[in-house]
Amino acid sequence: MAVHHDLRGLLTEDPVVATAGVGPLSDALRDQAVVVGEAQWQPPPDASVDSLLRVMADRRRADANALALQRMTAAGADLVDVRPAHEALGLERGTFLHAGPPLEWERASGPMRGALIGAMLFEGMADTPEEAEAALASGQVVLEPCHHRDAVGPMAGVVSPSMWLYELRDEVHDHTSWSSLNEGLGKVLRYGAYGPEVIDRLHWMNSVLGPLLQQAVRAAAPIDVKAIIAQMLQMGDEGHNRNRAGSLMLLRELLPSLITADGSSADIAEAVRFSGANEHFFLNLGMPACKLSTMAAEGIPGSTVVTTMARNGTDFGIRTAGTGAAWFTGPANTPEGLFLGAYGPDDANPDIGDSAITETAGIGGFAMAAAPAIVKFVGGDVPFALRTTRTMYEITVGEHTAYQVPILEFRGTPTGIDVAAVVRTGILPQINTGMAGRVAGTGQVGAGLVTPPAQCFTQALDALAGSVPGTTSV
Repeated sequence: MAVHHDLRGLLTEDPVVATAGVGPLSDALRDQAVVVGEAQWQPPPDASVDSLLRVMADRRRADANALALQRMTAAGADLVDVRPAHEALGLERGTFLHAGPPLEWERASGPMRGALIGAMLFEGMADTPEEAEAALASGQVVLEPCHHRDAVGPMAGVVSPSMWLYELRDEVHDHTSWSSLNEGLGKVLRYGAYGPEVIDRLHWMNSVLGPLLQQAVRAAAPIDVKAIIAQMLQMGDEGHNRNRAGSLMLLRELLPSLITADGSSADIAEAVRFSGANEHFFLNLGMPACKLSTMAAEGIPGSTVVTTMARNGTDFGIRTAGTGAAWFTGPANTPEGLFLGAYGPDDANPDIGDSAITETAGIGGFAMAAAPAIVKFVGGDVPFALRTTRTMYEITVGEHTAYQVPILEFRGTPTGIDVAAVVRTGILPQINTGMAGRVAGTGQVGAGLVTPPAQCFTQALDALAGSVPGTTSV
């Protein structure tokens, strides 16, 4: 009997075996020197099966998710202004914004407390850290998530009324988003540091950098931030922890109007030096650009697409297109990665920051294949970066039309995290992030990799199941 051509290779070549969800079998094959391709799969939690079936059977879901993806990829992101928070957001004295879902002082982590203390000192609402802490503990300050005002803040994300913000516009959907100016790395407010050098830098940013950037942006606006993101992905950035190319392209756009701004030559020179030396200069524009993308998908009944992923150092929270402003939260995990100097795992605080909006919009950890050098900063290796991006396609509803990955034949980045797909596959979104010191005042201790707690997605799935027409309970 003749051997079929496709089967003949089994007798002459080493086999490659694909497995799914059977760990002992994979291990046994590897012990026999068999090459194994192991799929990341696991059955959904028993408690989620009913909700998963209801959501998967929702006739609205496919069209709703297609609409969410279309809106996300169509959203624009133009830098149009730089303004103080009290002017841009109407932020009142005594109200501070912070990263992540809602939080009270009593539950705040070390870096969040440090950043809030620093904001009190910066605003002149306290003379010492002890006075600031006492005022915060007594409830004299109102705490509110940045996301509740369509803003985003990296790490602790603390915004006080006097701080200057970038203002970005999506003219397609008539939305606006904001983010603070980036302080650089190390001992900075967003990582929970509040020493004299931190406060002095913030005052300089307020009195010199902010006004100069305002002049430069108003002279050059609108600056197409979405186009910069698309290009930086072609140049080795992924838009979360690697922003080198993006920062330089932004500076190229701003430099002609910045050097001719109304200010002393010394102030302009220092502003240019500070911006050019800051490899994360662009991050604080990429984040509101991604926020504009996800805002465009909000309020679509039946959509299971995630519109927010954010962390406050205590909780990780998500929101979805089909559930409005409701937060679904769980304890934030602690990143694993590479540490600065003598710092180690015991020094790291649980995950913190609004910067996971980058992954929510399809870049950052989802675009690691576009930036293999990122593994030198957050850990892992180049195959891991490639595998991560490929895996994220399994839990997203489509590909971005503007953001592409060269090494994957310019395939669009995986975009539109699908709650149902996350629960069904057990694959959690991959985030690469900075790590803040656990103790208030420490600053940055490293950078690494982290995933959200699974319960955020099972909670969201239950709420989505309850919104399916004809459903009275879950």
